[in-house]
Amino acid sequence: MRTIDYTVPPGFAGKKLYSFLKGGLHLSSRLIRSLKQCENGLQINGAHARTIDLLQAGDIVTVTLPDDVGGAVPGASLPDVVYEDADLLIVNKPALLPIHESHNHQGDTLANCVALYLREQGRMATFRAVGRLDKGTSGLVVCALNSHAAARLSGQIEKTYLAVATGIYAGSGTIDAPIYRPDPMKTLRTVDPRGSYAVTHWTAVDSKNGLSLLEIHLETGRTHQIRVHFASQGTPLLGDRMYGTPSARLAHQALHCSRVRLLHPITGEAVEVTAPPPWSFDELAK
Repeated sequence: MRTIDYTVPPGFAGKKLYSFLKGGLHLSSRLIRSLKQCENGLQINGAHARTIDLLQAGDIVTVTLPDDVGGAVPGASLPDVVYEDADLLIVNKPALLPIHESHNHQGDTLANCVALYLREQGRMATFRAVGRLDKGTSGLVVCALNSHAAARLSGQIEKTYLAVATGIYAGSGTIDAPIYRPDPMKTLRTVDPRGSYAVTHWTAVDSKNGLSLLEIHLETGRTHQIRVHFASQGTPLLGDRMYGTPSARLAHQALHCSRVRLLHPITGEAVEVTAPPPWSFDELAK
């Protein structure tokens, strides 16, 4: 179980514990209900508490998050762990490792790796990847180790990507083009006026031999957004079999999440981690 202590600020003096849990800690109604049913799930100054109890400034509210039940079956060893604490696990995912189990992948996903890693530590947590990377994309994946952390992080992670486009880019620019899914039975996307708003910002890092290394920031997070946007410019990512052509130099798209920035969901402190890509632009551009 994860136990967290919070000091009640003056602004919540005289208010009910429920108001502090919702308005101060941003706990979901569902989580608050589960805490009420959990022994010692909610305490004030070390004593059992009800959500209707009134608070005073300086009170210590203790929240004990229940262990998760179920989740993915433990699989293979976890890839590089670049950050870890009681609430977060950030790993550097290999390109060809899928994140979630599917009909094509059972027992060989990042979810299975995380399940094994946590079990070996005697910990229980449901796999919650906050944001996702395509199977052929490498790089940093943020995993929340409890439902509260997952909820607080949703939409709050700033990511930086590195990509190799099959064209020459210089300076910086923005691709603002809606992304549409023509066939709901297929994952393929395309740029189309009927699609959802999508914006990609890019900066050229290096260019040679018809290729460009780009640093990319997303304003929106549509499925396949980077890949679709650069394909729409006639410069699909190197190695992208879905939106470009296969490459003898790389067995997957040259796309890597190299940096993540976030505010810790519990402490509020800034967290920034980086990971270099598994490929070298100099080697790819030879």
